[in-house]
Amino acid sequence: MTVITDEGHAPEDPTQIVPAVAPTGGLAEIRADGVSAWFGTHKVLDRVSLTMPAGRVTSLIGPSGCGKSTFLRILNRMHELIPSASLAGEVLLDGQDIYDPSRKLTDARRSIGMVFQKPNPFPAMSIEENVLAGLKLTGTRIDKDAREELVESCLTKGGLWKEVKDRLDAPGGGLSGGQQQRLCIARSLAIKPRVLLMDEPCSALDPTSTRVIEETMLELAQEVTIVIVTHNMQQAARVSSQCAFFLAAQGTPGVIVEHGDTEAMFGSPQDPRTSDYVNGRFG
Repeated sequence: MTVITDEGHAPEDPTQIVPAVAPTGGLAEIRADGVSAWFGTHKVLDRVSLTMPAGRVTSLIGPSGCGKSTFLRILNRMHELIPSASLAGEVLLDGQDIYDPSRKLTDARRSIGMVFQKPNPFPAMSIEENVLAGLKLTGTRIDKDAREELVESCLTKGGLWKEVKDRLDAPGGGLSGGQQQRLCIARSLAIKPRVLLMDEPCSALDPTSTRVIEETMLELAQEVTIVIVTHNMQQAARVSSQCAFFLAAQGTPGVIVEHGDTEAMFGSPQDPRTSDYVNGRFG
């Protein structure tokens, strides 16, 4: 069992982009094994185990306060950056524990990207500079042709290229909310992650922007494993092939009540609490 605390770690900006080397091979499975988490003495997750298959979209659903977003942040070692935070258990990326003491924090970030609930482009940077920001942070140099190819590729995968190709020097902060979120997706893709975590990426967007983001997710799942937190049951049904339902009874830490094929969980859940939640009877 691996136990991680904030002791001995220098404070870091949790939104910092850490660039990646090229993926070492194909799609990646990520698995949590017996993960528990605390903030101080307050336990927020209890022995959560979940396999998120390679090349698929896994949705994490459940009412507010059940530990979904905490679990998501544990998957790329953001949890340990919070003062007083600790955890037990393992998070395995293709069988390798990302919390192994011999493994650097940046190693996990190289393979596991994150898109946050609120779009966070660098407002003083151009659209092109936002996409390339991760490369600049480590001083990685690529020639002009390769840079242009990377920008076009990432913006295309992010579903934004056609809308911005003639104004790449415009400020990223000047885009609409939906476009900013797609720019953040493109920025994450530039570091070549094997897993992409998305924390309610559409909660602040209009229906049209949400549809575009969902289409982007489905296309990206062909080359990167995606894990998404969402409170939108219709969205979970549309984009994910696997689903996990989190729940925390009053005064107790969050647990996974049920997980499995999304269509089966929504159509014939095995636990009555799952049925109540997906059918809108609470939450």
